Amino acid sequence: MTSTQNDWPPLPYADWQDTCTTLHMWSQVVGKIRLAQAPMVNHWWQVALYVTARGLTTSPMPHGAGLFQIDFDFIAHRLLISLSDGRGDSFSLKPMSVSAFHADLIGRLRALGIDVHIWTKPQEVVDAIPFEQDETHQSYDTARAHDFWRVLAQSHRVLEQFRSYFLGKCSPVHFFWGSFDLCVTRFSGRNAPPHPGGIPNLADWCVREAYSREVSSCGFWPGNGGYGKASFYCYAYPAPEGFIDAPVTTPGALFDKTLGEFILPYDAVRDARDPDALLLSFLQETYAAAADRAAWDRAALER
Repeated sequence: MTSTQNDWPPLPYADWQDTCTTLHMWSQVVGKIRLAQAPMVNHWWQVALYVTARGLTTSPMPHGAGLFQIDFDFIAHRLLISLSDGRGDSFSLKPMSVSAFHADLIGRLRALGIDVHIWTKPQEVVDAIPFEQDETHQSYDTARAHDFWRVLAQSHRVLEQFRSYFLGKCSPVHFFWGSFDLCVTRFSGRNAPPHPGGIPNLADWCVREAYSREVSSCGFWPGNGGYGKASFYCYAYPAPEGFIDAPVTTPGALFDKTLGEFILPYDAVRDARDPDALLLSFLQETYAAAADRAAWDRAALER
């Protein structure tokens, strides 16, 4: 059974921009804890968060001989800390500053014996206020946060289906807290030229590790970063010749020359008679546009 419009809630960015920005910063606090604790994996995959049946999770992170994880629960609206020895703690997600969120989370971790040290300056945003100084972002609308998670859950389900068609190297479907988007990335198996970098508050060497291999990447993001509209996207690095002019026929899809990406507005998916089919069409068409023009060995890479 495929989804219907009722399964994809409205998510107008203007209605929850303040909550989105605050939640972005909260997720960076949690993500940087994962960055500090998890062993390095290629393309920084170890730093990502993952969609759950209730929100987002770090998944288990090592601490000494045990494990711990941190979960956003967007149904009960709580942040949960769970340890493998059975201990844990939690607090309510409600309007509070990034500074208060950071202090509360770090304090509770230390009370549980987890003394983690993070770099507190946000990444991939222009106006990067250190967490402990950020009293600006303090909005939390429970209904919109819940709707955002519902969109992530539906998007995750379809992206997992799309991922299953590929036999080659492929990322998990994961949520990057720097850019605040859910994505999955396919790899051709070939090296890529060094990325030019230039992403705000992210070292160029970090970006070059992320894009050290040729990729086609797709996903969902809620409209932050100046775009102002929830959308699905697909891009290629390096973008092959002719990629931007590829004849993508999925209704509502377009190539945004400013972003350098194919875009499918979220509302086009939500309003479709068969949202799953429309989104899968966009993902497949844009991947094929990159893979064909870059001469990927599709016979070997796909089911």
